[in-house]
Amino acid sequence: VPEDQLPVKLPDIKEFKPGSDGKSPLASISEWVNTTCPKCGKPGRRETDTMDGFACSSWYFLRFISPRLDSAPFDAESAKFWLPVDLYVGGAEHAVMHLLYARFWTKVMYDAGLVNFIEPFRQLRNQGMMLAGDGSKMSKSKNNIITPDEMVEKYGADALRAFILFLGTFELEVAWSDEGMRGMHRFVSRVYDLISENPGKGSGKAEGKEADDLYRIMHRTIRAVSNDLNNFSFNTAIARLMELTNAMIDAAKKTQLASTTLWREVAQTLLKLLAPITPFLAEELWQTTGGEGSVHKQVWPVHDEKALLESALVLPVQVNGKLRDQIELPVDIDEAGARAAAEASEKVQKHLEGKQVVKFIFVPKRMISFVVK
Repeated sequence: VPEDQLPVKLPDIKEFKPGSDGKSPLASISEWVNTTCPKCGKPGRRETDTMDGFACSSWYFLRFISPRLDSAPFDAESAKFWLPVDLYVGGAEHAVMHLLYARFWTKVMYDAGLVNFIEPFRQLRNQGMMLAGDGSKMSKSKNNIITPDEMVEKYGADALRAFILFLGTFELEVAWSDEGMRGMHRFVSRVYDLISENPGKGSGKAEGKEADDLYRIMHRTIRAVSNDLNNFSFNTAIARLMELTNAMIDAAKKTQLASTTLWREVAQTLLKLLAPITPFLAEELWQTTGGEGSVHKQVWPVHDEKALLESALVLPVQVNGKLRDQIELPVDIDEAGARAAAEASEKVQKHLEGKQVVKFIFVPKRMISFVVK
């Protein structure tokens, strides 16, 4: 059809049922079907057997790689570089809908030599459904729908994003919780207050056990969050970030670490890890800490394995199965050293005096136990 005759407008139809011959309802409207061929001027018929919407959505990923190309559907060399798609996320119902069509079309194009891959997606993840607070399916008729606009207006977009990710396992159904939403808003506010009040502009040197502990927690969080995000365990990633935030709050209250260069490193690391989850909060606080450019353009943090190693640990000391003390010991302490340290504890001595030690148990990095009579 020539461009000057576009668009071809569809007629008004009162009955949309297919005819008894299985043809489209358009086929029964002769005044629309019968037309003049724009090329030869002779009588012609318009095509009424149109494709389903899935016909276009089944290969959109191929068009995305070269959207401005006007000489072919997609650029073959670009397809070799960018495809197949690394990750496909959708509802489970897509297995017999869009996903099925996309796989079929890709296999046809592979057989035709148009693409060099037989599957369009390397990995598939199905997200669970958001249910109402009582566990039922959200429905307008039940008047139990939670609208994102309402939550954004009340708590902010970042708090809503974080809460949805924190609700539960990605693939499972989760129920909405007003109290949980308020709790996430409190967490976002704590992060904002923490960094706003302690932006990391100090130049002091961080030393001592508290500094070592905070440095280790930071690297432990980097490792955990990185692994969790790769595995779509968003809820546990946020839990790790909450732990780091709490550790920073304690450090700010009980130590002078907020005036050191270590604090700036930890604060900016927290914001980099939060950036995919709370992008607006992370961006604003990144500027507060004096970060250059955008937080979203920074290199993702990488943990240091050596920093994860603890030099000391706290072991419980039991006497006849009852906890009598907890003592801090070097990580590599041997049995003799652990026993000597435990016997030196005043709390333990009270339960050993005048008694015979029948058995001494030392489980490295776990516990110390005396059996007496």
